[in-house]
Amino acid sequence: MLTDWLSENVVEVFGAVTGIAYVILEIKRNILLWPLGIITSAVYIYVFGRNGFYANMGLQGYYLAISVYGWYRWRRQQEGEQLGERSDVKRIDTATAIWCALAAAVLWAGLWLLLDRATDSPVPVWDGLITSLSVVATWMLTRKYLEQWYVWIVANAIATVVYLFSGLYPTAVLFFVYFVMAIVGARAWSRKQIRQ
Repeated sequence: MLTDWLSENVVEVFGAVTGIAYVILEIKRNILLWPLGIITSAVYIYVFGRNGFYANMGLQGYYLAISVYGWYRWRRQQEGEQLGERSDVKRIDTATAIWCALAAAVLWAGLWLLLDRATDSPVPVWDGLITSLSVVATWMLTRKYLEQWYVWIVANAIATVVYLFSGLYPTAVLFFVYFVMAIVGARAWSRKQIRQ
């Protein structure tokens, strides 16, 4: 029975494993998170598309593009650090935080409307919310803002429940692990930021 289930869900399980490895690298601020993110995103384009989570499928396309950008940006930051520039964990300023909140709200409203009217998504409200929060958090990650972890905590908590009730069990486990790891990441990055 377990072997049958694994054979039917091997792609999703692989994506869950690479996703956990990605967050471990993120917590450690290791640049290799970005190429692993590309692999994980490619896998989840298939998983989410197959299960009608269209906004999250589209989010994976965004992750592919932002992973290339993040890889480039972090590489430049590493070069700057070698030149003695200070460029690691930062706190978000008020104006940027407001723009991030507005971007998430506008994106959520647009996705909710689109998914509700143009797709057969079983959860347009939640699919849109998870996606909008994730878009903003990933952009914040490219800037190494500490507060990105708090956005991930909220997004991953919502995603865990939604995927569990939708029968995407390996993905629900993955997002629960992401939730816990986001708490760990927030603590680790907070300690790093305080030392600066």
